[in-house]
Parts: sequence; C-alpha cells; structure tokens
Amino acid sequence: MRRLTLDPRPDWQARVEAAGLIWHSAGGSPYWDESACYAFSREDIALIETATADLYRMFLAAGDHIVEQRLFDRFGIPDWCQPLIVEAWNEAPPALNYGRFDLGFDGKGPPKLFEFNCDTPTSLLEAAVVQWFWKEDVFPKADQFNALHEKLIAKWRDIAPYLGTGLVHFAHVPDAAGEDTVTVAYLMDTAREAGLSVKRLAMGDIGWAGNAAGGGFYDLEDREIRALYKLYPWEWMVHEPFGRRIAENHGRTLWIEPIWKMIWSNKAILPILWDLFPRHPNLLWARFDAPAGNNYVCKPCLAREGGNVTVVRNGTVIAETGGPYTGETLFQGLFDLPDFGNGRMPVVGSWVVDGEPAGIGVREDGPVTSNLARFIPSLLEL
Repeated sequence: MRRLTLDPRPDWQARVEAAGLIWHSAGGSPYWDESACYAFSREDIALIETATADLYRMFLAAGDHIVEQRLFDRFGIPDWCQPLIVEAWNEAPPALNYGRFDLGFDGKGPPKLFEFNCDTPTSLLEAAVVQWFWKEDVFPKADQFNALHEKLIAKWRDIAPYLGTGLVHFAHVPDAAGEDTVTVAYLMDTAREAGLSVKRLAMGDIGWAGNAAGGGFYDLEDREIRALYKLYPWEWMVHEPFGRRIAENHGRTLWIEPIWKMIWSNKAILPILWDLFPRHPNLLWARFDAPAGNNYVCKPCLAREGGNVTVVRNGTVIAETGGPYTGETLFQGLFDLPDFGNGRMPVVGSWVVDGEPAGIGVREDGPVTSNLARFIPSLLEL
C-alpha cells in the first residue's frame, strides 16, 4: 500500500458533481480529496478480500449465537423489539444486506476490524462511482477493486420479485450537508437500474393508519408503504413516538435493512466476536469490563462519526473526541494506523454485498476517523 501525491484535476468539483457528489467539501476543505491516492498491490487486495469474507462469516456465527442465547440486553435493545429481531433473523426477509467493514491496514500485517457499518453506511457513492470515474480520467490503464455498483444492482434484481408492487419508498432525514441525500439518491438510482419503481420521502412524512388489529405505514399520497429503504438508524427509529407501530405493522412493510441489523451494527458485538473467535488475525481484542492492556480505544457501543472516542497508548490518552453519545462503552485493542505525514492516517472501508466483498473506499483522518475525514481515491497497481 502506497500513498501517492497528485495534482487534482483542474475541474474536479464539476467532475464529481456530475457523478452525483454534491457534498464534496466540508468546512472550506475538500471532503473528496484527489490531491493524493492510495495504490494497492494485488497481494494487498487479496488480504482485504479474504478478511472481508472471513469477517462476514464470523458475523453470521455471532448473529446465530446472539439470537440463540437471547443476548439482546447487552445491546440495549428494547424488550418489544427482541421478538421482531428473532423472527427477522430466522426468516431472513429480502434485504440488500450490504455494509462497510472499517479496517485498520498497513500493507504489512492482516487487516483488523474496527467496526461494521451495516445499517446506515455512507461514503457509498464515492466508493462505487466517483472514484471509478476519477481512475478512468487520471489512471485509465490502472485497475481498481470495485464491483460495488454492479453488485448492488444485482441484489436489487434478486429481491425484486419479493417486493410486491415493485415500488420501494426511500426515506431519510433531509441534511443540510447533503451526505444522506446523496447516499439515498444513489441507492434509488441502483434500484431503478434494477427495474424497480422508487419514491423518496422524509422520515417525518411517514404516516400511520390502523386500529387495534394493526395497520400500515403510508406516504403523503396515502399510498401504503410496503417496501421501505431507510437511511435512519434502527436504534433511533425504535425510540421514536411511532416506533412501536413497527410491531403493530405485523410484517406488512418490508424493511430495508431488516431489524436484525440492530445487532450487527452495534459495537457491542465486538466483545462477543472476540469470545467466539479469540485471537483471530482479523480481530482486535474487545471487552466490556476493562482494558486488557495499556494500549486501547474506549468507545460507545452506539455512536457515529467518531464521537466520544478515547485513544490510549502506553497508558496515556493521545486522542479524545467529544460528542452526544452516552451509554454502554467497550474497550478495544489499539491498532496503530500508518501515518503518511501530518496525521494522514487511512482507514480502509471494505464493502460487502450479501456476503461478497465488493470494493473499498479509503478515508483519511487522525487517530479517530471523524465526520471531517477526507475520502481519498484508490487504485490497484498492475
């Protein structure tokens, strides 16, 4: 793995906007940053692909264990949600079943799992489309580990026969920065390419109509929502005023992604993985009670964008972030990210679609990857 310094394309803003990435800058600095790229060897990619497939299999085993042993209290999951999770896990309703493993990788040792973003993962358009067009412009003879776009479309086609009328509603909270808007717009495009009809709405515009026997969710045109993709975390949704309506819906609405993602997307699964697969080369030790040494990270089980994380090396805090996240925390072994100067430390986001490795995206930040991390394109050296 190498970091190459480059000259950005003179019209890079227009180029990435044409590909759909309107959210390309943050705080006056580029979020999409093509002043550099990461070049991976085939051996690097083979290691990342193998690790991704192995991690997915471990998450399947951990999911079975959590459901069989009813370990939901460790995840802070409300009692009324637990039967829904058991049912969805066992029956496996149609889903995209996609996500992003965030990995520490230095090109020398095995990739190490930080966490699995599989409920509301972003940086999707950047990884699937924008960096591909960049590569075609800048390194047309190079390759790139990137089949994400094709695999998403194929998975939509796979589940299309189970989506009733073929209409999928897409919901999110409108965001000023446009990150969620861009992600949802891209997923709508992939669904369209698979032959599905799509309709966008805000989470706050989802309505409910029903009685004591149950009911359904509806859009603003009084059309029942029978298949819903939501870029909105399950742990937030079940605590909304209408959250319990999900149980009263009696399966009329197909949720993409399904409610069992509450266990995979919660970092409380990390100590369970370590218990089930101790010393696996792609895992860092993880514990709930106390650190296992002087080099560790303390982070909330439910948090986003690097909030409320403390990084400790040799017993000394070297980085700490604020944020709104409270509740259960865990300790995880420290992986020293490679530093390419000025605190430029890459985290590899390895995407998976229905268990298959699908491509990577690299974000660059300091010891903690925050919402201000930069997306750096990548290529595969021939």
